[in-house]
Amino acid sequence: MWRYVRHHPVRHGVIFLSVVFAVACTVIGSYATRYLVDTLTAHAHGPMGPVWHAVTLLAVLIACDNMSWRVGGWYASHAFVEVTGDLRRDLFRYLTAHSAPYFSDRMPGALAARIGTAATASFTLESLATWNVLPPCLNVALSITLLATVSPVMAVVIVVLAAALALLMFRMAESGRSHHQLFASEAATVDAEMLDVVSSMPLVRSFGMVGRERERLAGVIEREMGARGRSLRYLEKLRLVHAVLTALLTAGLLIWVVLLWHSGAASIGDVVMVITLGFMILHGTRDLAVALVETIQHTARLEEALSALLVPHDMKDDPHALTFEAHPRGEIIFDDVTFAYPGGETPVLDHFNLHIRAGTRVGLVGRSGSGKSTVIGLLQRMRFVQGGAILVDGLDTRRLTEESLRASMSVVPQDVTMLRRSVLENIRYGKPEASEDEVIAAATAAGCLDFIEAMPEGFATEVGDRGVKLSGGQRQRIAIARAFLRNAPILILDEATSALDSESEQHVQAALDRLMMGRTVIAVAHRLSTLKTFDRIVVMQYGRIVQDDSPQMLERMDGPYRDLLSRQAMSLDDVI
Repeated sequence: MWRYVRHHPVRHGVIFLSVVFAVACTVIGSYATRYLVDTLTAHAHGPMGPVWHAVTLLAVLIACDNMSWRVGGWYASHAFVEVTGDLRRDLFRYLTAHSAPYFSDRMPGALAARIGTAATASFTLESLATWNVLPPCLNVALSITLLATVSPVMAVVIVVLAAALALLMFRMAESGRSHHQLFASEAATVDAEMLDVVSSMPLVRSFGMVGRERERLAGVIEREMGARGRSLRYLEKLRLVHAVLTALLTAGLLIWVVLLWHSGAASIGDVVMVITLGFMILHGTRDLAVALVETIQHTARLEEALSALLVPHDMKDDPHALTFEAHPRGEIIFDDVTFAYPGGETPVLDHFNLHIRAGTRVGLVGRSGSGKSTVIGLLQRMRFVQGGAILVDGLDTRRLTEESLRASMSVVPQDVTMLRRSVLENIRYGKPEASEDEVIAAATAAGCLDFIEAMPEGFATEVGDRGVKLSGGQRQRIAIARAFLRNAPILILDEATSALDSESEQHVQAALDRLMMGRTVIAVAHRLSTLKTFDRIVVMQYGRIVQDDSPQMLERMDGPYRDLLSRQAMSLDDVI
């Protein structure tokens, strides 16, 4: 928090000085009250000049007190907001630098909610520190200083008792941290579960699980309510202890100053000032205790959010990472690659070797679990290999910057991801700086123009959550348009047509044929008919290559590829 405060020193400096000045005016106002009372007593039947002077002093202090708080509040409305903005930007930047496994192991919606929680907690903590922690501290310190003008012994006793009370309250607050942390964890769980269900409503409704999900979420909320109740009740215990102790201390202070007046050691103005300061100390320590307890509670929420977000990055760029010196040609080499998923006993790829010359089309086929998707994922550096190397144009992908590696590839997946933005923005995602004419040209090449122009707002039409307003074939062609616009030398096709009907597949396949021209293509496909025009087909089993040749040659050979062809032909006959 201090790091972010230092980013805006002038505004925070003005806030701090305004709070100090306001508190000083409040405390000195007690001195001005004593001065007014003593002046009224001394000039009960005399000239009014000294009285008006005392009244003016008190009025000026009251005005300065009020205006100082408003100055601080005005600057805080800028500075505190800037701090939360900086924090959210940095957390989002850090979050998006995590690797794919990090996101696959967590609920994305919950991660986004935690950034909001961290920002809210930081705003609350800064507000508490400025308006609820700093003023009572200054108030008590200045009040004790003024009390010393009446009785130094009284001031020393109050310092000792206030320190002991503060230590007691702090230790009690620390012992309740587990309650606050549990509440923060349960609150994050509620947010995560709610986001997960809301984002999956089509699935929930299609299986008639709305009622069950309501019951399930009610149970999660019940646990969160229990944790919150225990956290709040512990706060109330602290406040009760503080209220009893400060009431006793303040009563003792008042009795003490009255005895001093009775013995002639204090004036009536002194008694009024001590009474005023006594209440200031009472309210100040009460406010400070409450603020510190709330600070610990919000700190626990911030800690919970940051513990999930600030996990160390496991796939950072090499400090001396390279970039392609020229536009890459697209040559790909898997050199003795070995890879196993975390917790896996046997490698998915074991001493895997594959050489793909630039500008050639290679299809990956095989049964589920043979390692095809792993090959695609490793090429995109979704995970690091444990042995061997993957080279693009002779450069190890681990030594390349992630930005440079990503720029050399375009991906058309089976499940196309679309943002809740316009068609134009979704296509332009392939090349953010592209002009509108370039986007239209890419859409035309991908066969999208007809259905886009038929939409209510054309390219400005919003596609809905995850592209729900578009059909599967339309989403695929939007993805192909992205790839056209990106114009990368390497094209990765991951089951790009497997989920489409025959008519949609024909349109998409025609667009893909245009897209593949002049590029290095590596495609995973279950429908072998989509690979007939490829230069090579690589057949995989158990993480190894068992066949590698042209489609025409493999059709003539006995082996796994021919078996796959036979099974697909039989399945097609059954459907017919």
